[in-house]
Amino acid sequence: MPNEKILVVDDDTNICELLRLYLEKEGYVVKIVNDGVSAINAFKQENPDLTLLDIMIPKLDGWQVCREIRKFSDKPIIMLTAKGETFDKVLGLELGADDYVTKPFDTKEVVARIKAVLRRTTSASGANDVKEVNYDKLSINLTNYEMKVNGVPVDTPPKELELIYHLASNPNRVFTRDQLLDEVWGFDYYGDSRTVDVHIKRLREKLEGVSDKWELKTVWSVGYKFETKD
Repeated sequence: MPNEKILVVDDDTNICELLRLYLEKEGYVVKIVNDGVSAINAFKQENPDLTLLDIMIPKLDGWQVCREIRKFSDKPIIMLTAKGETFDKVLGLELGADDYVTKPFDTKEVVARIKAVLRRTTSASGANDVKEVNYDKLSINLTNYEMKVNGVPVDTPPKELELIYHLASNPNRVFTRDQLLDEVWGFDYYGDSRTVDVHIKRLREKLEGVSDKWELKTVWSVGYKFETKD
């Protein structure tokens, strides 16, 4: 076990200690804080490999913390929410969260989610080959996690970038939402197809009208594709 560092942010001390118990048993180094301001300070000091972030916390809520962290770091964030409402999930993903877990949760499931997210991010960052695709006025570099439009970097959360890279690496191939969940988020991701729709919507806002030589296209009743035109 590589001893990755996990930052747990929750004001429920019982949940925190339960998570600490399970995570330390798996070999992770655990740092716990109980409010949003402490979360941002701890993140800057500890530079954790992954953050478990509750939404309903004092001082700054989880959405605000996620937004602040995404200003300077792409390290994975898993949101914890007791509400389980679609609005909460969608907002968290739009702010750059990599996954979400609804309370009450099975601690073993949380550990499995953490392993899955870390496995994806570690494999992506550890690859020696440059992963980049280029089209007219568009460059997507998965090695540096950077997307450029007309040569200018565009702020793109990690999961959005992984999604557009996957589609653009397979031009004109139609993917169902379930296939994209499987191949981009991972087979052990527990989300639903709306997750894909949210990310596609955000990408379209950044890419609409950039070029007439390619298009991020909806294939009705099926899914999505990155369509190139001669």
